[in-house]
Amino acid sequence: MESSAKKPDARESHYTRLMAFATGQGNDDALACMYASWKEGRSALPVFWGLAHDDFEQLMALHFPGCAIELPSNAESDGMDSDRTDEQLELVDLMRRHRAGVSLSEQSIASIVACACLGNDHLWQDLGLWCREDLSDLMARNFPALASRNVHNMKWKKFLYKQLCIAEGIYVCRAPSCEVCTDYDHCFGSGGE
Repeated sequence: MESSAKKPDARESHYTRLMAFATGQGNDDALACMYASWKEGRSALPVFWGLAHDDFEQLMALHFPGCAIELPSNAESDGMDSDRTDEQLELVDLMRRHRAGVSLSEQSIASIVACACLGNDHLWQDLGLWCREDLSDLMARNFPALASRNVHNMKWKKFLYKQLCIAEGIYVCRAPSCEVCTDYDHCFGSGGE
């Protein structure tokens, strides 16, 4: 036996179980990754991912019909931080205004991403996705016009908040351009979100 063999990730069994019921829609893979991470306590998503209970059940039934969805025992019960409700609703509105209009799940995805934006880690990790590229794919598939604005590979959480600031005419960055900013590595690049 090789000593360098990778130990299987506990999320894989949850992912595999869900994908056996997948309908072949574009968001199936991302939702299965999010569910698997959520079940293992590896996301910031609360019990119904920032959705109403019925909306959560409808989303899962749309993508994984016939699959029993089990709630993790450690999931928090509320997806809205009452002190940040306005912020979360503005993020939802921003994404919904730019949705692709292809999938019924785009509305829910906007709410889920906005809920995860309130987490403390990189957005892809707070969502329970397995890598940053999964988040880029999710954004491009569900909100292509918005995602296409991220031409410099800005980290997604920072990008979404910057879009809110731009919409309000607020430009808080003091650097004359991103390229000369001392925080460039915090906002852009392949690492992190």
